[in-house]
Amino acid sequence: MKAAVVTGTEVVTIQEVDKPVLKDDEVLIKVATAGVCGSDLHLFRGTHAFRKPPAILGHEVAGDIVEVGKDVKKFKVGDRVTVEPHLGCGVCEFCKQDLVNLCTAKAAPGTPKWIGAFVEYFNAPEKTLYKLDDKVSYEVGTLIEPLAVAVHALERAQVKEKDCVVILGAGTIGLLVQVVAREMGYKTIITTDTARFNRDISLKLGAAAALDPLSEDVPAKVKELTEGRGASLAIIAAGADNILDQASACVRRRGEIGLVAMITKKIPFYCYSVVFNEQNIYGAMTYETRDFKKAAEMVNGGLDLDLFVTQKINLERSQEALDVLSRKEENVIKVIVTV
Repeated sequence: MKAAVVTGTEVVTIQEVDKPVLKDDEVLIKVATAGVCGSDLHLFRGTHAFRKPPAILGHEVAGDIVEVGKDVKKFKVGDRVTVEPHLGCGVCEFCKQDLVNLCTAKAAPGTPKWIGAFVEYFNAPEKTLYKLDDKVSYEVGTLIEPLAVAVHALERAQVKEKDCVVILGAGTIGLLVQVVAREMGYKTIITTDTARFNRDISLKLGAAAALDPLSEDVPAKVKELTEGRGASLAIIAAGADNILDQASACVRRRGEIGLVAMITKKIPFYCYSVVFNEQNIYGAMTYETRDFKKAAEMVNGGLDLDLFVTQKINLERSQEALDVLSRKEENVIKVIVTV
């Protein structure tokens, strides 16, 4: 079968690989769609923490079950599904707390333990599967995985007030955080992005303001929109050098800063502001199973994410799919690879 493999820095090749051989608790999925994720860009650019070339791209996937292992009970051939793409060891302290996202021995697609999703056929254990409602397109079904990231980023917050959230970065994850914040009842949502197209999408999704950090004083605007108080929560979904300082300046005393962006370079941070204002900072690493379940329920329940899919590119053109997201020379939110 065909697979899109990162073979070097910013080089993707289409190769023939063996179709997965199923374990008794697994199903074989004929892939319909796979999403290009920011972590795929890290692999593509050679900056990913643990995925290194050569490696098959992808972990956001939707498709049809074409084969089931003998121990599979809840799913059958023909079911339309997506996959929660990580599998914990089951015995570490984190797995015992249902924190599979923090398991240091977990299996994830695109590693020696599990094939990547930019393939014609993808195997997955039954316990990682979620059915897609008939009215949900494969493209939107693929977005359940990044939506779960957004759910987790907001569920990690401890601040009780939902008066204002600032989302710094309106790419795929930032905009999905906006959608989840809206569904969770945040009264005022403010976003930032350097791309006019992304800001326009944010406004269509209901943001009170979508600011250009290159030309606007973001903290001053946030204070203006919150009667001088500041936001109760800031979510960092971008990696500019001043992003932590900007987040702290936007957040009120005893507010919180959530860090979901995978910032792999060292950036400066004036941390006295956090001390002076008694702000809390937390990280959000992918998602817990409960977050993925909630994201699947939201999509199957009719959550409209059609605006997110801006490009659909065939598997054989996976190099182009990564280039589009990496270079951002055209309007882009989510690139979907079709198989």
